Amino acid sequence: MSECFLVGIDSSDCSRRALDFACKRAKNAGAKLVVTYVIEWSPYTFNTPEENEQRHKRREEEITRAKTSVLGPALEQIRSAGVDAEGIVRHGNVADVLNGLAAEHDADLIIVGRIGESGLKSLLFGSVTSKLIQLSKVPVTVVP
Repeated sequence: MSECFLVGIDSSDCSRRALDFACKRAKNAGAKLVVTYVIEWSPYTFNTPEENEQRHKRREEEITRAKTSVLGPALEQIRSAGVDAEGIVRHGNVADVLNGLAAEHDADLIIVGRIGESGLKSLLFGSVTSKLIQLSKVPVTVVP
């Protein structure tokens, strides 16, 4: 059975470095990469039916945009390096989603960047990376 590494990405510089690190590590280990983009999304809102319809439409547009602008180029880069990769876009709490996907894919390692695209916000409200480290049942590599 080959190894599986889960890498969480966004459009930040740290994320690009994490992806490069994950790609090299997977290639050396003969591992598969599961590349994941998580759109922060809370299920707890109180909306009218019209607002829910707009919210669903916006959610679908965000998934399409993430697949086209972030995940697609990342997968192309990885596959051109000769690494087996799968891409996933999900909505939810980033740390919870990454931890759940690691369990679902029986990942041996989670790789993330130190600071994501929400940089300043994470300094004020807590870091996705620190929460992931606390929740994870598998090792987490944080790339600066």
